[in-house]
Amino acid sequence: MGIAGLAALGLEAPITKLTGLVIVETDGCFVDGVEVATEATVGHRTLRVKDYGKIAATFVDVSRGTALRLSPKADARERARQFAPPVASRYAAQLEGYRRLPERELFDFRIVNLTPPLETLLSRPELRLNCDVCGEEIFNGREIISGRAIFCQSCEAGGYYVVESRPVTSLQAASIGSV
Repeated sequence: MGIAGLAALGLEAPITKLTGLVIVETDGCFVDGVEVATEATVGHRTLRVKDYGKIAATFVDVSRGTALRLSPKADARERARQFAPPVASRYAAQLEGYRRLPERELFDFRIVNLTPPLETLLSRPELRLNCDVCGEEIFNGREIISGRAIFCQSCEAGGYYVVESRPVTSLQAASIGSV
């Protein structure tokens, strides 16, 4: 999918902050494949993970502001079997079928408009603010401003954790797992 997405936009690997952005919609080995094909990484801010639990990715041409989302066609597995050679393993046959299947028969290609807009997704790494609730630093323009208050996203909308206590020392943290 990574190779097909870049090719459809006329981009080449490795993408950089100035050329491209890839947004994947799940975590796991699918993301590894997209990383290898595009050389996009979270660390270089050319890869974002929005975990919707879907095998899909949006490829963005940063210079033109165009975005293209690829997802597997609903019947991609069945189509791949038609292109697969007779081999002992069903997995090996399916993998070879995916290699042989034309990209237009494997993926749905859709032009998309980004929300939030590209400028917001690319952010401003020099911007750093502190949350008025938890006091933690927020960077890259990820804060939420409501009235005169500055919030991090987890304090404003809820996060994946709830703080149960004050900060603990490293000695206390080491013993937490054995309680």
